[in-house]
Amino acid sequence: MFTRFTTFINSLKNLGKSYSNQELVRKILRCLPKSWTPKVTAIEEAKDLSTLPLEQLLGSLMTHETIMKNHENVEVKKKKSITFKASKEDSESDEDGDVALITSQSKKFLKSQK
Repeated sequence: MFTRFTTFINSLKNLGKSYSNQELVRKILRCLPKSWTPKVTAIEEAKDLSTLPLEQLLGSLMTHETIMKNHENVEVKKKKSITFKASKEDSESDEDGDVALITSQSKKFLKSQK
């Protein structure tokens, strides 16, 4: 996203339209998805946007993105292990049910043979 943004801004500069660093930082923060709202709020409150370099903002956003991806991977791994355990228990109960069904059918068969 940052590469496309920079390309777009450079094209505008070539056409005679320039933006201050503060305007560029605010534009990037505004275009982020709603899932990034807590991070945007934290940046706005903790840093002076008029002096925040664009590169520092990019570094902060990339760090946050990496952390979010790591949390998602951990959650997926946890869900997979829980699902595996649940399906294993279900298969054992199915086997018990099958054994009980065979046992009851064989008892009925033996009674009918007597």
